Amino acid sequence: MRDQRKAEDIAQQRMELISPLLADGLDPAKGREIKARICEQTGISERTLRRYVAQYREAGFDGLKPKGRGQRKTEDAIPSHVLEQAILLRRQVPSRSVSQLIDILEWEGIVEPGRIKRSTLQEQLANRGYSSRQMKMYTSTGVAARRFQQRYRNKLWHSDIKYGPYLPIGKDGEKKQVFLVLFVDDATRYVLHGEFYPTLDKVIVEDCFRKSILKHGVPEAVFFDNGSQYKNKWMTRACAKMGIRLLYARPYSPESSGKVERINRVVDSFLAEVALEKPQTLEGLNDLFQVWLTECYQNRPHSALVNNKSPEVAYRSDKKPQRFIDSDVIAHAFLHFEERKVDKAGCISFDGQKYEVGLPFIGCTVDVIYDPAYTDELNIEYEGHSPWKAKKLVIGERAGRRPKLPEHLSTENAESSRLLRAAKKKNEQRLEQYMPAVSYRNVSKGGEQNV
Repeated sequence: MRDQRKAEDIAQQRMELISPLLADGLDPAKGREIKARICEQTGISERTLRRYVAQYREAGFDGLKPKGRGQRKTEDAIPSHVLEQAILLRRQVPSRSVSQLIDILEWEGIVEPGRIKRSTLQEQLANRGYSSRQMKMYTSTGVAARRFQQRYRNKLWHSDIKYGPYLPIGKDGEKKQVFLVLFVDDATRYVLHGEFYPTLDKVIVEDCFRKSILKHGVPEAVFFDNGSQYKNKWMTRACAKMGIRLLYARPYSPESSGKVERINRVVDSFLAEVALEKPQTLEGLNDLFQVWLTECYQNRPHSALVNNKSPEVAYRSDKKPQRFIDSDVIAHAFLHFEERKVDKAGCISFDGQKYEVGLPFIGCTVDVIYDPAYTDELNIEYEGHSPWKAKKLVIGERAGRRPKLPEHLSTENAESSRLLRAAKKKNEQRLEQYMPAVSYRNVSKGGEQNV
């Protein structure tokens, strides 16, 4: 009975492997792509996959069950000491292929040439837990996609951007695609804020991030992908100002953002309903989304939470205190930051305008801190000086009064010319060097006359 259940389990595993290859009308090129991906993920050879497909098409599910006598023959096909050597070789260099393992065993004389079949050794290594996929999970280049979850709310936030529907919000009713930004709490799966925006840039992330913080406090850390909307100077500065640890996913590791990706897949059901409703404005779309989010996600049982709590209940009932910071600190943290060099008139160029910074900073590179919604004044920061504001340069019909010269640039009174005194001293030194030569020439001339 146990052997029968084991055979069925093996057949089920094989069925899961080949099921993508059994689709009707599968394009040959697509089939080759699927086979390559399965082989890469499982370590099974393409020949073995073809054999499984042929067995299924010939005898159905039962054809995938290992045969009793064949199974015993496979177990005895490779002596235990040979299998141990193969495992040792795989452990020494996990990237070694099965063919390379067989080559080494044959070249070292451990086994006779042709004695071991590639598929047999592959199956035995997989049964012992040493397939290429299993080994890759523990190498420096591989990542095991293991689940993780923080213990309490606001310990870690995730965020992602999802492409939304097309709305007639462009000029002359032109349809433009909108974009959804989500911020999600890791521990409770609670959506802190979600909203559709008309553009795809870092400003939409800033707005959603700010609204999440104003409503729910400051998280201990945030975890983002490497998109330009998240990985930029502004995000680094803002998180530093608010005391938030900024974490980024490793490149080419989509499994690290699985939670927010899972919510994005849930949002697909909302987009399907919106396609029927056909909202005509961005405001209307966001109103529908907030209703759907509250009723169809936030207050629904979640299988990943204890006792199938809803994200809303899990977040609200968490005993961890929320950390709110002063609104002025938040406002300053969400200002934008750029660098500008002060020109010879004591001004900087910003957004096509001139701003007066001050003559003492001519040639210096200053930090410009500003709110994109209000640029009549800019906050200027420079090391060793208190922050100050710079206003737009207004050019009138008449020249303005010359600014007062800073004290450290004012003229110092002098009793005499140090240049002329130094030049005179230098000239005296030069004459002393040439004096012996002049005296010698005078003596020589006098001697010739006497002779």
